[in-house]
Amino acid sequence: MKIFRFVAAFIVPSCYVIFLRFVGCLSNDEFSKSRNHKSIQENLYKMGPQTASHIAVHGLLLWASMGFLTPVGILTIRMSNKVESVIKARVFFYLHIILQMLSVVLATVGAIMSIRNFENSFNNNHQRLGLALYGALWLQVSIGFFKPPRGNKRRSMWYVVHWLLGTAISLVGIINIYTGLKAYHNKTSRSTTLWTILFTVQISLIAFFYLFQDKWHYLQKQGVILGHDHGQPAVGSGTTLPHVNLTDGERGKVMLPGEPCAKRNALRNLFD
Repeated sequence: MKIFRFVAAFIVPSCYVIFLRFVGCLSNDEFSKSRNHKSIQENLYKMGPQTASHIAVHGLLLWASMGFLTPVGILTIRMSNKVESVIKARVFFYLHIILQMLSVVLATVGAIMSIRNFENSFNNNHQRLGLALYGALWLQVSIGFFKPPRGNKRRSMWYVVHWLLGTAISLVGIINIYTGLKAYHNKTSRSTTLWTILFTVQISLIAFFYLFQDKWHYLQKQGVILGHDHGQPAVGSGTTLPHVNLTDGERGKVMLPGEPCAKRNALRNLFD
């Protein structure tokens, strides 16, 4: 009996403490949910139609800049290394410069809109990445203007830095677009699933074309090698040609392919 009283005296207060904690957790969850709902309602109340339009324009500018022009500019400079024509290479090079400068202009306009119209407390990843990205973007522009001439010892180092920084800017810019869509959803509670899918499809197509460039030249060479001789065995394919015994007179009449003045040689062989 004493043991039962001791156990009861221990269990009842323990259950009471656990129950209080459970009730406290429920109340905290309800309070946090109500606070989040209240903050969303306050954001919607504070964000008028003009602010919503500013956010939409800011997102479209950075989408066009970091999500389209910058990756396409990288594709053009990569394509300039694949072509054999000097004129085509120059066209791709200047197209790369034009696309990257347009990207910088659009990103600058988007940054100015963000400074003038938004709260820049830098308390989320989107704003922090955007600030770092904007600084790296102008650093890349400065590096591009100080390009060493060919034959200079610093040319290789410049190329490595320019390539690494450009690749990092493109990747971080794509990531920041996703964080921007998430921040827009958190601020307005509006669905961004469709925009996320569209952006993912666009980036996937650009990445596929980027990887396909290396294989396209290889496939073209394979097509030329396989279809060059129209059924004749290719040189070095392992097929041996039949040996034909020729007389001394016939040997003198054999024409060498590719010999200059082929018509004159044909007439000479005819009259011999």
